[in-house]
Amino acid sequence: MSLTLTRTTGGAGQAGSPRPPVVRATSRRRSWHSAGAVQSRTGWLFVAPFLILFALFTAIPVATSFAMSFTDIRSREIRNPLAVDFVGFDNFIDVLSDPTFQRALLTTLVFVALCVPLSLVIGFVLALALDTGIRRLRSTFRAVIYVPVIANIVAAAVIWQYAFTPSGPVNTAIESLGVAGPNWFGDPAWAVANVVILSVWRNIGTCMVLFLAGLQAVPNELYEASSLDGAGGLRSAWSITLPLLRPTTLLVSVLMTVAFLNIFEEPYLLTGGGPLGSTRSIALWVYEQFGFGNVAGSMAGSFILLLLVGIVALVQFRVLRPKH
Repeated sequence: MSLTLTRTTGGAGQAGSPRPPVVRATSRRRSWHSAGAVQSRTGWLFVAPFLILFALFTAIPVATSFAMSFTDIRSREIRNPLAVDFVGFDNFIDVLSDPTFQRALLTTLVFVALCVPLSLVIGFVLALALDTGIRRLRSTFRAVIYVPVIANIVAAAVIWQYAFTPSGPVNTAIESLGVAGPNWFGDPAWAVANVVILSVWRNIGTCMVLFLAGLQAVPNELYEASSLDGAGGLRSAWSITLPLLRPTTLLVSVLMTVAFLNIFEEPYLLTGGGPLGSTRSIALWVYEQFGFGNVAGSMAGSFILLLLVGIVALVQFRVLRPKH
């Protein structure tokens, strides 16, 4: 950017004395029309629709709900949300001391503890099979495994309910082996298992695709060099595959953990949170509280869930991050 500098002379009472240089307005006009400024404005124009939508449907609602969590607002005050009282952290204390929320928190952690390892292990095994073992119909196999990810969850839940009824195909197959089929929807433990099976079935396709991309990014030269050095398959997998898959494992584990901490659709559609609240997750608890009119409590519960997600994700990044 070039600046035009001039020296002014002839001022009243200061004739002949030197004055400091004055930057003319032309430099600012040139700056406004420079290539970098045009590119910057063009970039802002492109991102402006996203920023507007993000502000309208994400930032403002989140800020509003956060403010509501510190008030005593209920459903009857929705029309006049300013006519509420500030209660500080009382809602958070009430939520954390609520036995139903504590049980929902425990149930959510059980879902995470069961679903995340199962999804990662099964997804990794399937990706390994596609990368090294399966040669024929690889695309078909990959598509079949990924179909549950894009399948409609409502339709899947309806089919699941029919399949796991006491006289459904699953119990019929189990009874053909001489074993009585469990009560998948009436027994709390089996209801949790039923939700876990459906949730894992829906997510192993995502894990498989991500692990497959990570496996295909490992250079073959490393395996060839390890083979020349006499390393076997297990040694190569331990020393090459697993270390190079660490970023992929971190990504998949964080995505799955966040997904299962926010689990809602599977227990809501399959069991409705029952029996006896055994499959009620935190997200489902928040939804129910909002339906009961406890707006402030549901907002406080949702931000507790958000804080939990952030803490768990931070721990995973610290534990699974690359060592170099």
